[in-house]
Amino acid sequence: MDIDAAGGAATAGLIAGALERPGGHAGEPHGDCSDCGAPVEGNFCANCGQPAHVHRTLLHLAEEVLHGVVHFDGRIWRTLPLLILNPGRLTREWIEGRRTRYVSPLAMFLFTVFVMFFAFSLFGGHGGGETQVPIDQQIAAKSAELERSRQTLAQVQADLAEIPGGAGIQVGQQAALSALERELASLRAAKAAGQTTVVAGEGWTARMSESVRSGAITIDTGDKKLDKILTKKALNPDLAVYKIQQTAYKFSFLLIPLSIPFVGLLFLWRRGFTFYDHGVFVLYSITAMSLLFTAAALIAPLWGPLGFLAGLAVLLGPPVHMFAQLKGTYGLSVPSALWRTFMLLMFSTIAIALFITAIVTLGMTG
Repeated sequence: MDIDAAGGAATAGLIAGALERPGGHAGEPHGDCSDCGAPVEGNFCANCGQPAHVHRTLLHLAEEVLHGVVHFDGRIWRTLPLLILNPGRLTREWIEGRRTRYVSPLAMFLFTVFVMFFAFSLFGGHGGGETQVPIDQQIAAKSAELERSRQTLAQVQADLAEIPGGAGIQVGQQAALSALERELASLRAAKAAGQTTVVAGEGWTARMSESVRSGAITIDTGDKKLDKILTKKALNPDLAVYKIQQTAYKFSFLLIPLSIPFVGLLFLWRRGFTFYDHGVFVLYSITAMSLLFTAAALIAPLWGPLGFLAGLAVLLGPPVHMFAQLKGTYGLSVPSALWRTFMLLMFSTIAIALFITAIVTLGMTG
């Protein structure tokens, strides 16, 4: 399991929960608010919104954590079906102020985007097949991988203050390092016992690192300083991927300002719509796409036909969902929603390309 992504997903859920109005079950009122001191006449403080009765039990603490991570209350079950089946109505309801029954678009965005990154990192892998290799070659490869892992751990420790779930990340990296050390010790013991070959998988990161080290791949951008930075990253692609992942976690919010102007372009000549409306549309749309891609990543590895259906859903889901959300949110006719869906698909491709370019640049040069 990728501890980086798991920590990011949990932290994002807690942030999202913090953005919501006070939840949980309030008890009987008891005089003044324990937070702001204002007189309380009902179950909640009219001044700050805190419940009149403050729980101090271990069970309630567990309930708060569960609520913060997955929004385990009635609103999620009202929000998700509408987000999937009738996104236009959900967006319209939020814009028009009917909000207490739904999870906010920002909270949904924060949680689902990080869950998507977690699913991708969990099932991405390095790929590669298995083959018989000389044991000395495998020992050398594992020694190099161990050194790269030590560098990655050092980078993680340096970034702990900036990375969500930093303590969990450090524990995960240390566990991976210990596993590599045990595997290397096992290989050396097998060699001492007379074994000459082992079955090994060769991932793309190992191949890239070896190609750069041997000179088969060289980097020449015309800028010697940049070449040095990129060559260092290519020698340790695991660390480079880690940095790009963390950059994507930290800057995923850039998808919002990148997308809102494109949606605004579709309605330049129509009055009555504001950038706030477009922002709500973008947040719920990205959330729906994140859920779709996460589900596909989780389902695809289970069984061949399911992988085909997941791929089909990823191909057809975005235009169908965009059409339904545009039509319902902005009250469009079918032809008007169709051409805007086509344009929005093109705009989305541009926004994603800009986002990926920014993330890879920041991750590789940072």
